[in-house]
Amino acid sequence: MARRPSAPKPPTAKAPKAAKTATPRRAPPRGGVSAGHGFAWPALSPRARYLARLGWSGMRLLIIGSIWGAVILGLVVLWFTWNLPNPNSALTQARRPAILLLDPAGAQVARFGDASGQVVTAASLPPYVAQSFIDIEDKRFYAHGAFDTEGLARALFTDLAHKRVVQGGSTLTQQVAKTLFLGNERTLRRKVQEAVLALWLTRHYTPDEILSIYLNRVYLGEGAYGVDAAARLYFNEPASRLTLAQAAILAGLPKAPSSLNPIAAPDAAAQRGQEVLSAMVAAGDISPAQEAAALPQLANALSPTTRTSWYALWVMQSQSATLPEGEDITFTTTFSPHDQKLAETALNLAIEGQGPALNVSQGAVVVLDAKTGAVRALVGGVGDRLGYNRATLARRQTGSAIKPIVWLAGLRAGLTPNSILFDGPLDIHGYRPHDYEAGYRGDVTMSEALADSMNTVAIRILLRAGGARRVIAVANQLGLDDHFPDDATMALGSGGVGVLQLAGAYATFFNGGKRVTPYAVTAINGAPAAIPPPVPVADPTQAQEVADMMRAVVTGGTGKNAYLPGIYTAGKTGTTQDYRDAWFVGYAQGDIIAVWVGNDDNSPTKGVLGGLLPAQIFKNIAANLQ
Repeated sequence: MARRPSAPKPPTAKAPKAAKTATPRRAPPRGGVSAGHGFAWPALSPRARYLARLGWSGMRLLIIGSIWGAVILGLVVLWFTWNLPNPNSALTQARRPAILLLDPAGAQVARFGDASGQVVTAASLPPYVAQSFIDIEDKRFYAHGAFDTEGLARALFTDLAHKRVVQGGSTLTQQVAKTLFLGNERTLRRKVQEAVLALWLTRHYTPDEILSIYLNRVYLGEGAYGVDAAARLYFNEPASRLTLAQAAILAGLPKAPSSLNPIAAPDAAAQRGQEVLSAMVAAGDISPAQEAAALPQLANALSPTTRTSWYALWVMQSQSATLPEGEDITFTTTFSPHDQKLAETALNLAIEGQGPALNVSQGAVVVLDAKTGAVRALVGGVGDRLGYNRATLARRQTGSAIKPIVWLAGLRAGLTPNSILFDGPLDIHGYRPHDYEAGYRGDVTMSEALADSMNTVAIRILLRAGGARRVIAVANQLGLDDHFPDDATMALGSGGVGVLQLAGAYATFFNGGKRVTPYAVTAINGAPAAIPPPVPVADPTQAQEVADMMRAVVTGGTGKNAYLPGIYTAGKTGTTQDYRDAWFVGYAQGDIIAVWVGNDDNSPTKGVLGGLLPAQIFKNIAANLQ
């Protein structure tokens, strides 16, 4: 069958071929301008790309480190300055209250607290006053600012050479910053604060103003702040009338005001004044002729100011509860400068002269009015006056110095000075007392027994008086309130008492039988102070009988070394076991004088008896009482 031919397919329209557009290949930039950007990209090698990335990282670390460094620096500055004082308020800071002690005539005995003076300027004073401070403390004061780099370098070199701090590099401005705003603490923090404040001072004040601030606020010892206060304290003159020698002494004090001032160490103050004068000559501010004229005046420039005494320290201790806070106060006292110097000299000479051979290193003396108890002089030891006050604080065994109280108890029990008592062997439950001298005297009068300090008789009197408790009661009535042993040893002075206490008790025998309370202050700020009145505690006749028996101690007994022709003296010796304590307490010219010598460690002396060294000290004082 024939194939039918297929119908022809209609033609399909073919889309026209689009014109081929060549897409250009992006070749690596070779320098030219990239299409559509407008700036050049340099060709970077792999090493360059690494270094670029490293640079960006370093910059990022530097920025972060700077931020943290600033934070840490801020914290450090905050730590150094967070408690920095306000300079404006410190410039007007009030001084500490002054406490003055006066003698009965109104003369100054001692001063505590800050001495007051007038505000001065450097220009208002003689030129050598300010210049003396500059030449010895800061030669280049007007040539540098807050700090003296040359001086610091010189001080550092000197200190390194000596391997210790020999020279300081602080300027007057730094000293003002320290004096006004800071303390003496030696720490890095304080030094940084000092530097900050020194910069503040130089920004707000001229050198002349800083110098004037320094002259008004520098500490010059004994509570004196500023040259005017120091001039009035040491020389009884205002700063405007200071001589060259006096100015040199004051200028030498900032180095060590407590140990170089004219009251504490007049010789050292004069020697330091010589150094200041030499520095002024070297600086060309005075001539050698002026120095030669001033040198002899150094020793004579000092006024006769009383050095703070044991007496003054005792008054301050006893009056501490009455001191008003923040106010100046003046105490008028019973102090006698003459008697104080007399007592100190007598004790010091005795200990210094005989002490080494006798193994005696310390002592104490009290002088008080027998009628009233007014303390005229008080010496608490040999040496440092700021140390332990043996006259008021120490409690030492009295030995036979307690016997006048035992004898008073015997008189109250019916005995008389002529009563016959037996001096012989005694055994009290195994306790066998004996006299200092070998052998016994047998029958003796009560007066003879006290004159020769017979121990066995003392115990027999104690027993006749009713025992230790009765004698202790008598001691308490006379003002002795320390613990006493409740046994027969009490009659021989085994109990401990204070020197001031015992002096007050002895007054009863010489004032008609009245107990006195030792006192010092008669007025406070001009108003009369409360003074404890004498209290009758003993029969006047019996008190006089004990006094008469103590007179026999001096005229022919153990206290013969206290006897003075033409002056009535009476008293009692006392020596403890192993010669650890030696006493003489007695009466002369209206006063009770109590003397104790021994050692602080309670070690034995070499045979020191109350009738030897203490009696000699008593005699030297009694012969010259005012």
